[in-house]
Amino acid sequence: MGVLVTGVAGFIGAAVGRALLDRGESVVGIDNLNAYYPVSLKRDRLARLTGNFAFVEGDFAEMATLDALPAFDRIVHVGAQAGVRHSLDHPQDYVRSNLSGHLNILELARARGVAHLVYASSSSVYGGNAKLPFAVGDTVDHPVSLYAATKRADELMSDAYAHLFGIPQTGLRFFTVYGPWGRPDMAPWLFTEAVLRGHPIRLFNGGKMKRDFTYIDDIVAGVLAALERPPEGTRPHFIYNLGNDRAEELTRFVEVIEAATGKRAIVEHAPLPPGDVIATHADIDRTRDNLEWWPKTTLDEGLPAFVEWFRGYTGL
Repeated sequence: MGVLVTGVAGFIGAAVGRALLDRGESVVGIDNLNAYYPVSLKRDRLARLTGNFAFVEGDFAEMATLDALPAFDRIVHVGAQAGVRHSLDHPQDYVRSNLSGHLNILELARARGVAHLVYASSSSVYGGNAKLPFAVGDTVDHPVSLYAATKRADELMSDAYAHLFGIPQTGLRFFTVYGPWGRPDMAPWLFTEAVLRGHPIRLFNGGKMKRDFTYIDDIVAGVLAALERPPEGTRPHFIYNLGNDRAEELTRFVEVIEAATGKRAIVEHAPLPPGDVIATHADIDRTRDNLEWWPKTTLDEGLPAFVEWFRGYTGL
């Protein structure tokens, strides 16, 4: 019948929607096109979703909007209010989208009897865990941001619905996704634009931070691999890490941007903001074993590809 993709005008949602269309699926997409970052970028992503695609501009936090959607039999729920730092000053945005919205998607899945619900979680749920790499079985009871707390709450709500109503669900903990058509509030965009314009970039914690940067094509492949393998059993709910399996120093990240742009970065140092963590690193053994998925794109390949796209898209 097709796939419902929430947040379809977003970075990951648009990429997943395009991949589903390319393999012959029908796609129903929903997005409220909010102004968290320029709506023009979201509309440009939507313009690439041609084919058997139906777009609904609406808010999945409104149940009446979901009830009116066309037919589908699977859901990829990647819509959310993103951003750790934004959650410090706009907590209600996260309650509405990430908590009420996720609950609405669960109720929709229950009402429609969907075959599988794949939803986005986040590496943020690991909080300030000192043990690296982060494994799915690690304790995730101490979030360091409201964003992280809402994503962990989503996982718990999904587990309850799998237990109570037998809804097959897969949660995917994404690790720092980047690539063409990415978000303007994330480091690849911010740093690339600053370097090209000759503006300073801010390195937090003296640049002594590590991130498991994961290229968008690898993330999409992981989402599709999960979608094809709904969990079974009396509590059909499973969680996986989708990461690059490498923790890259932020200083090396800057060096790759410098090489790709041919310009030196002007660096300003700043303290670690509230809600940020020093390092992320995904243990993907479970993902590799169960989904037959592993990342294929290194930072040295993916970041220059982003810079090339960015220069073409912005004209810088």
